[in-house]
Amino acid sequence: MTTDVTTADLQAFTEDWLGWYRAHEERLADPHGFLAVTGLHWLDERPQRFPDAPGAWHTGRDGVVVTLDEGEELIVEGSPVRGEHRFGVLPERGGVNALWGDTVIEVAKRGGNDIVRPRHPDAPLRAGFSGTPAYPPHPRWVVTGRYLPFDEPRPTTVGAAVEGLEHVYDAPGRIEFTLDGRQLSLTAFPGPGEGRLMVLFTDATSGVTTYAANRSLTVEPPAADGTVVLDFNRAVNLPCAYTDLATCPLPPAENRLTVAIEAGQKIPRERGGS
Repeated sequence: MTTDVTTADLQAFTEDWLGWYRAHEERLADPHGFLAVTGLHWLDERPQRFPDAPGAWHTGRDGVVVTLDEGEELIVEGSPVRGEHRFGVLPERGGVNALWGDTVIEVAKRGGNDIVRPRHPDAPLRAGFSGTPAYPPHPRWVVTGRYLPFDEPRPTTVGAAVEGLEHVYDAPGRIEFTLDGRQLSLTAFPGPGEGRLMVLFTDATSGVTTYAANRSLTVEPPAADGTVVLDFNRAVNLPCAYTDLATCPLPPAENRLTVAIEAGQKIPRERGGS
């Protein structure tokens, strides 16, 4: 872990981090991002109507179906649909975004359940968002580790922010590293983008200065010898840190670290953080 840095190095490091942080916050506050979600609606075989979405919705063995009233219209994959529209069977952690005026209607599957999750740009949570508190960045929290792939991806079941819901990920391997003189290990899941990894974790700051349930860290693809870099300054909150209308996964038991990682994003102001 790097500890000796010059003032100029720290300034350059901070400026680079600020560019990343601002881009991350812009994505979070997108007009149709998670701060714009107004409802988390669980579908079953009974047609249901919701106050923040058009039509009557249900699901079954053939997937999600919406029946729109006369005069109602959705735009699905660029084409207008009216009357009855069948979204079909959705893949786990997959979904479709349908447009309804300036609103996005997310139709998705989470934990084996079909859901409808409208995203309105004028949602109060998004309108009042003022940014996420974070620790000051420092190179001491940039750690070199080693990725150890499993012989075969291991199906790993984890809990979720929604009680009773479970997520299953195929974990391709684990990352070993040393922090403050302690040997640590994190089970890794597939990350966003080709070859990237993602780790979900908690640590001794969780529930104190950082969100209690989880944080996430994206790791760039391992080098040929398995070397990876974990920059905990870029540890971020999942959507459940901001809203109860999220189904975020929880870390596997082995990713609950006992060290204090005083880096990355803190408890959002929306949850009482400062």
